[in-house]
Amino acid sequence: MAMMRAAVVSEPGGLENIKIEDLDIPQPGPGQILVQVHYCGCNWADTQMREGIYPHPTNYPVTLGLEIAGEVVDVGSHVSHLKPGQQVSTLVENGGYANFCVADAGLATVVPADFSLASAAAYPVQGLTAYHMLYTVGRISAGDWVLVHACGGGVGLFVTQLAVQAGANVIGTVGTAGKEKNPLAYGATSVINLKDGDFVEQVLDLTQGQGVDLAIDSLGATTLDKTFSAVRMLGHVINIGEAEGNPIENIRQRCLVRSQTFTRLHLGHVIDFPELWQKGNQFILDALQAGWLNPTIVETFDLEN
Repeated sequence: MAMMRAAVVSEPGGLENIKIEDLDIPQPGPGQILVQVHYCGCNWADTQMREGIYPHPTNYPVTLGLEIAGEVVDVGSHVSHLKPGQQVSTLVENGGYANFCVADAGLATVVPADFSLASAAAYPVQGLTAYHMLYTVGRISAGDWVLVHACGGGVGLFVTQLAVQAGANVIGTVGTAGKEKNPLAYGATSVINLKDGDFVEQVLDLTQGQGVDLAIDSLGATTLDKTFSAVRMLGHVINIGEAEGNPIENIRQRCLVRSQTFTRLHLGHVIDFPELWQKGNQFILDALQAGWLNPTIVETFDLEN
């Protein structure tokens, strides 16, 4: 059987636990496609899986990589809308850090021949997470105030650009000096360094004491707890991660104070709604092609390194 190279984690641990191994090239089953991977996005979820702290079950050994772009080289049965030779981008369950990867044909989006495959690989996780937080869950409107924690990170930069394009006012937070540059360049109204005083007080000052309409949190722990105080009455908080640590167990009580609502979004759950999935995919791809949305690719790495 033909072989490929893949980045495999046999058990949770440090970077040294990522090994480049020879594996059999997978074969597409019914409803699947086999993609020759040109690019795979790097996400915080990959780091969590490698470290063993991903909030969803992970079976080891695991080949990392959740979003890919490349060329269809084979299709399984019951696949009629895709064919070998087409360029696609898609979300995958795992396996993207490899020369070849099997994907669900229903999740794949055809990428125009003149579009960058690097950009196409950079949006299925981060771009679609941002889209569904703002449009499917948050129902963003022009004039809204949106607080975006970790606004200098991958998801945060997508959220910032999408919210600004929708006519919202974005207040971002960062934990490292210098990370405010991209969000501000993308139109954020203000970016707060979490090390420089109380971000809640600063958000309330910027919103004339009202608080934001929507808060996007990927930090968890005490930052999430404090965030409820920066959100207006009847406002909404969406959490997508726990980079700082698990949230404290008082979310219901925090919501009660101002009749706020809370969502812990997992992008994989949107897959159960094909129309929503395709709508988000097309929106982000159109925005990237139009040029007003930037995937902000900082660096690329060769698989072998």
